[in-house]
Amino acid sequence: MTSLKPYLIRSIYEWIIDNNLTPHLLVDATHPHASLPKDYIEDSKIVLNMRPEAIQGLSLENTTIEFNARFNGQSMHIIAPVPAVKAIYAKENGKGMVFDENEDEDTPPPGNSPPARPHLRVVK
Repeated sequence: MTSLKPYLIRSIYEWIIDNNLTPHLLVDATHPHASLPKDYIEDSKIVLNMRPEAIQGLSLENTTIEFNARFNGQSMHIIAPVPAVKAIYAKENGKGMVFDENEDEDTPPPGNSPPARPHLRVVK
């Protein structure tokens, strides 16, 4: 199955926009595939303003979130891998979703692992 996280990010983003609020994305800046403005990173994290008026070319895909934004007058292409996203929320009221840091989306939930060898024996 595909990860639920990108679908939740997209739906919460739309809910925030529909309510005329400002979507903010909290991203783990240590992710190796992230492309973020280094001057704005604090404690290995960055908060990105994703208000449509502040960004261009938004792409909310299943593996990455990408857009163009200006930082200190300089245009930059932002790449935030979905696994690096820690939260999406409305700036004005903090409503949104925080994602579990320990969630390993490639590991199936407990109890869904394939069964061990069958415990059958021949009966005569």
